[in-house]
Amino acid sequence: MDVLFEKLSAGKLELSNRLVMAPMTRSRAVHDGKVTALHVEYYAQRAGAGLIVTEGTQPSVRGQGYVWTPGLHSDEQVEAWRAVTEAVHAEGSVIFAQLMHAGRVGHPSLYPDGGLPMGPSPIATGEKMWTPDGMLDHPEPREMTLDDIAEAVADFAAAARNAVAAGFDGVELHGANGYLIHQFLGDGSNRRTDAYGGSVENRIRFGVEVAKAVADAIGPERVGFRVSPGSDANGVSESDTDDLYAALVEALAPLGLAYLHILELGDRERTRRIRAAWPGTLILNPHPSPESFPSTPEDGVEALREGVADAIAFGALWLANPDLPARIKAGGPYNEADPATFYGGDHGGYTDYPALS
Repeated sequence: MDVLFEKLSAGKLELSNRLVMAPMTRSRAVHDGKVTALHVEYYAQRAGAGLIVTEGTQPSVRGQGYVWTPGLHSDEQVEAWRAVTEAVHAEGSVIFAQLMHAGRVGHPSLYPDGGLPMGPSPIATGEKMWTPDGMLDHPEPREMTLDDIAEAVADFAAAARNAVAAGFDGVELHGANGYLIHQFLGDGSNRRTDAYGGSVENRIRFGVEVAKAVADAIGPERVGFRVSPGSDANGVSESDTDDLYAALVEALAPLGLAYLHILELGDRERTRRIRAAWPGTLILNPHPSPESFPSTPEDGVEALREGVADAIAFGALWLANPDLPARIKAGGPYNEADPATFYGGDHGGYTDYPALS
């Protein structure tokens, strides 16, 4: 397991180990999108990670996709996040804010004006949003105009500047799991006939524009980009996955981003092709086969030794094991994550997972 604890230089970042805490939505922010003292404790507990990537954080009001998720689009939200970044830095770790515009994955009940969520095309996800009062259907979104697209790009850049003001070391752009950037990538959710739809080159345009704008705003060395090739999360589909991500990686490579973060979905050969095309640091959430869920420390060691990744991201392991590095070094045991407490609630299933005695 020693390879997991080697130091890593990622652009201008110096990471104390190669263990990354993957972004995980936990829905414990207050109603106005502010994090709380509970978040401070949660992230500080897990600061043994070389890099922490926060839960998805909306860059704008319309970017919200779930109840009780945090934002980075108001002064009050920035100030609240500052307590988190200070606590994590005090423990010696590095922390990036994941910027997640949910696009069509939303609901009018989330927005003060009661308006529709937006997406590249007026195609609903076919799925539902959880609320304390029951499940609600995702509505058909409003198709984004060119002005809407330009505004969304600007919102990402503004949120990135807010993240730096809040003390974050950088941001990760969520281009995965069926959210807005991924919605533009997938030809099942993007039926546009303008410069943002149709060909692979057009469908990657929005994501690349967001990456360029954010890199210009805070510096490319502060920017990561997450993808999930082949994912059908939130109703997105891709008929041309290999060509799509080859083009995306080729377009992102010259920007000098801090890292590319891949959620692997059982196709190690695809990961190898992306690794060969990506010139910089690559973080992998490893699932080398369809049976390898959730991923294990052994999966991470295999990926590092094979050379398909420079650092390894874990989700459920970090959620349930705040002292994950110590447990890996000890060979376990590992706490089991409790799905009943993943979303919403108080400290239960959030900050009360025990550490090794």
